[in-house]
Amino acid sequence: MNTDRRRSNFLAALFGALVVALPLGGLAIGGAFESTNTTVAAAPPPVRSDPVAPSAPARSATDVSTLYERVSPGVVSVETRSGSGGGSGSGFVLDGEGYILTNDHVVDGAETVRVRFEKGAPIDARVVGADPSTDLALLKIDSSGRKLTPLALGSSASLKVGQPAIAIGSPYRLEGTLTTGVISALGRSITAPNSFSIDNVVQTDAAINPGNSGGPLLDARGQVVGINAQIASNSGSNDGVGFAIPIDMAKNVVPQLKTGKEIKRPYLGVSTSDADTGVGAVVGRVIPGGPADDAGLRIGDRILSVGDRSVSESADVASAIVAQKPGEEVSLRVRRGSRELPVKVKLGTRPANATG
Repeated sequence: MNTDRRRSNFLAALFGALVVALPLGGLAIGGAFESTNTTVAAAPPPVRSDPVAPSAPARSATDVSTLYERVSPGVVSVETRSGSGGGSGSGFVLDGEGYILTNDHVVDGAETVRVRFEKGAPIDARVVGADPSTDLALLKIDSSGRKLTPLALGSSASLKVGQPAIAIGSPYRLEGTLTTGVISALGRSITAPNSFSIDNVVQTDAAINPGNSGGPLLDARGQVVGINAQIASNSGSNDGVGFAIPIDMAKNVVPQLKTGKEIKRPYLGVSTSDADTGVGAVVGRVIPGGPADDAGLRIGDRILSVGDRSVSESADVASAIVAQKPGEEVSLRVRRGSRELPVKVKLGTRPANATG
């Protein structure tokens, strides 16, 4: 069994190495956030922009100059400022209306957010919506009179290990930096800003460093297949193990972020790990007062099924619960000692963090 997946899916820890989220913080850019009293005249109607159409694949993983020229105008650096200082990350344009996707941890707690294209001064942006559970945030800029270059979205479900991977972003505030590599692995899990698990993450060896967070991970056609988010590193910088939120996950979340409402997710309230026998998921922790606790689930119980979905490993429990809604009742089949018994659980709403 794949030992990389032996982890809690609700209270996950990742590897023995340091896992680093990738905004570049600590130092504010002098003068970058100074306000002015300039009066702005009425702006012309927005210029409609269509996503960049994917072209033929690049000739090789290292020959991507044409791709870069076509795609880089749609990648932005994200500059933030709060009372405790400033930070920096990356993002990319989704459409001609001015929506920009980045990571939640890039803009979390920011009082001021600005984006900068490859040419021009920083532009004010507002956070439309944010989702710590997927580490995604949606920004909006005034697109009036501005020609934007939206990036085409690909499919993370169709990725294969070994395919070319291209990252563009602003590591260490070095705007427009391109790095290349391959898709190193699929189906990884990382820990979200709220300490829950993000599953089905894309791993790449394309160099990703602090400041790359929120930038696109592209395939050989220039389509976005992931949003760069974290690295596993003993040094705090790139060791060749980077992680990107799958674009298919972002496609589901973005419409909800546009509403500006809090995204509510179902909550079981347990931590599980793979069973040594290869069948089921063993409950390692039951959150006091949570749905599972109220239903009588105990530490050591082995979950064999959730609804009509059988459980062969811990990740199966998480994926089955995510498919439900808060308030719904689910039936678990559990082995406790030598007995099998049914347990009905009314799912709650996921708390702000995994310790809740």
